[in-house]
Amino acid sequence: MTRRLNAGRRPARNGVTKSVVVFVHGYGADGNDLLGLADPLAPHLPDTAFHAPDAPERCSGNPFGYQWFPIPWLDGSSEAEAQAGVAAAADDLNLYLDEVLRAEGVTPDRLALVGFSQGTMMSLHVAARRDAAIAGVVAFSGRLLAPELLAAEARVKPPVLLIHGDADPVVPFADMGAAGDALVAAGFETYGHVMKGAGHGIAPDGLSVALAFLRERLGS
Repeated sequence: MTRRLNAGRRPARNGVTKSVVVFVHGYGADGNDLLGLADPLAPHLPDTAFHAPDAPERCSGNPFGYQWFPIPWLDGSSEAEAQAGVAAAADDLNLYLDEVLRAEGVTPDRLALVGFSQGTMMSLHVAARRDAAIAGVVAFSGRLLAPELLAAEARVKPPVLLIHGDADPVVPFADMGAAGDALVAAGFETYGHVMKGAGHGIAPDGLSVALAFLRERLGS
């Protein structure tokens, strides 16, 4: 059964929404963890509304936060439970994105996803399997789930910007290269930026590159 997601929203500064950015948070966090990124981005994207949903499940490792799916090596779940969690959360996120598009009155090509960590995994997984391509995906500090399935399962190929810190102790920096190789091989327009010396987070240079990508894709 599809679950409806709670979410925060920041309206377009100009008062009329022409595009939408949806932030997809990481494991153990919530939508508010990323919604604050709207503050530095909004002045440069004045026609963009920002949304940030909470993942559908309370996090096993942090009862104050949420998770998109369980992580076996962190919470003792099985691989089958993790895969089922991804599938269920993908349905939830797709429903949420469809509702946002209707509510804001914009088409899929005016929507961008900005994911962090587990939110990046969800963003890349969902964006490639939707009926219509979105404007793009900014993928911070995550990995591509099941890269061996991407070419066969991708229905659309939105442009992707991979951003990762080369000192990330949580999601290995090597995962950025693995994701990039799979995306390029599957025919995705793929870009990358290395946040030098950065750990598991969003450094100022990474946010600047993300903003440039979003401005180009959303035209604001």
